[in-house]
Amino acid sequence: MGKSDNFFSQVHEVAKLIPYGRVTSYGAIATYLSAPRSARMVGWAMNNTNQNPDIPAHRVVNRVGLLTGKHHFDGTNLMQQLLESEGVEIKDLQIQNFEKVFWDPRIELE
Repeated sequence: MGKSDNFFSQVHEVAKLIPYGRVTSYGAIATYLSAPRSARMVGWAMNNTNQNPDIPAHRVVNRVGLLTGKHHFDGTNLMQQLLESEGVEIKDLQIQNFEKVFWDPRIELE
């Protein structure tokens, strides 16, 4: 397994821990994994889930709560629909009350 494969696996394991109705950011996962400059690589790892139902990739958004990864989901609004089904309010691709639903693995998993 290559270095990126190992990092991707670590990202997937953290993503599996994001609670229902909560979201985190690419950067928060990268920082938790001691790779604070690797937010983009976390995004690549999320794209590599192939919609694996065990990995809630829809719960990972950019640092300000925008659904920047939505184009990686089948259907035009699937990412938004999945989040809304969990009670996350979204307007114009922006999570409302982002601070309230944000899950920080550095705090929650320590």
